Amino acid sequence: MLDPTVARLSKYLKPSPLFGLGLGVLVAIGCALYSITLGTRDISLAVIFDSFTQFDNSFEHLIIQTVRLPRSLMAMAVGAALAVSGAAIQGLTRNPLAETGILGIEAGGALAVVGTSYLFGSTPSDYAGAAFVGAGIAAIFVYIFASLGPGGVTPLNLTIAGAAIAAFIAAVTTSILIVSQSSLEELRFWLAGSLVGRDFNLFLQVLPLLIVGLILAFALSSQIATLSLGEDVATSLGQNTLTIKLLTVTSVVLLAGSAVAIAGPIGFVGLVVPHGVRFFIKTDYRWILPYSAVYGAILLLVADIAARLLIQPQELPVGVMTALVGAPVFVYLAKTKIRA
Repeated sequence: MLDPTVARLSKYLKPSPLFGLGLGVLVAIGCALYSITLGTRDISLAVIFDSFTQFDNSFEHLIIQTVRLPRSLMAMAVGAALAVSGAAIQGLTRNPLAETGILGIEAGGALAVVGTSYLFGSTPSDYAGAAFVGAGIAAIFVYIFASLGPGGVTPLNLTIAGAAIAAFIAAVTTSILIVSQSSLEELRFWLAGSLVGRDFNLFLQVLPLLIVGLILAFALSSQIATLSLGEDVATSLGQNTLTIKLLTVTSVVLLAGSAVAIAGPIGFVGLVVPHGVRFFIKTDYRWILPYSAVYGAILLLVADIAARLLIQPQELPVGVMTALVGAPVFVYLAKTKIRA
């Protein structure tokens, strides 16, 4: 039997969730700084700090301010958005495989962007609206098709419906790109999920909506935690489940649409990060969501760094790197977690 004194000490010495969150923030800052140093010409940390404190319009300072810093900021924002959207939709649906990429929501945003580009010759500044509309429509169709299956909207039905919708959308997207070579050339790297040459003005345009999505998800964390225990439990505790579902889906669409508009469809971040976070936080969504934001930012920064280092001087799309990590995790979870 554990000594009472030891038990009390272990209780006080156990790291608080706030410690892990703070540690994650420091790691994210470190990864961002390292990312900024990398490129065709490596730049020292001293020069990076000088670019903020003593900016002199030199080539290195301009590269930092106009290319590398924006890229790191976009990687952090997209990673946070995808991870939080994944955690929120997993809690909402009680589906361990739920993720905006797997459920076809990101594919819907991508199809809308490709279709808009093909029909109207849109510029990157037009991507945001198309991505939000496409993501929202895809989410609606996934829910409708899942509800038609045996037993209604079960985790298995959601996964099957999402996979079917994603496959159909991918086929339509590919068909458009085959017909329109100009759209293919314009969007080829973006469709693989990439941060190369992303438009920082587009990022600034989308950022307010991304922030609203994060705030909404964080504000709903307690309700999502209750809903994750089952709709009957949530209803018995006086929760308006329909309102909570609609608000949660709204936050997911805002986050997924923002991420797709900025960097294209990047899969598995919303699957891998929340499950990794649950090793330490278990089921408390008041901590799962902020942890997912921080560690999602770290994952995408690390993936972007690896994408630049593996085949220098060229680089891989960051979506390829997240798929290499996420696909085995998906297979493992499908074998061990999914229930009809």
